[in-house]
Amino acid sequence: MENKKPRVREEIATEEAFCYLGRFFSWLEGKISPGSEFREHIAKSRIECLKGIRSLIDKRIDTIEKRHLKKAGRKATQVKVE
Repeated sequence: MENKKPRVREEIATEEAFCYLGRFFSWLEGKISPGSEFREHIAKSRIECLKGIRSLIDKRIDTIEKRHLKKAGRKATQVKVE
């Protein structure tokens, strides 16, 4: 069995960070009265946060696709030896 090094507080995984962010927004919406101006701002900020995450994902997809196209473009050429 492998011994795992305990995580330092600053070393939060990406999945954990998004989980905490989602929990925060859910908790916050539960504490705010419906129809309040603050609740509307929080809902909009949640949407903007998700759009930001989507842009990061799109950028990563583009990077991977470009890398794949470069590898697919490489082909061996036949050299005639005399």
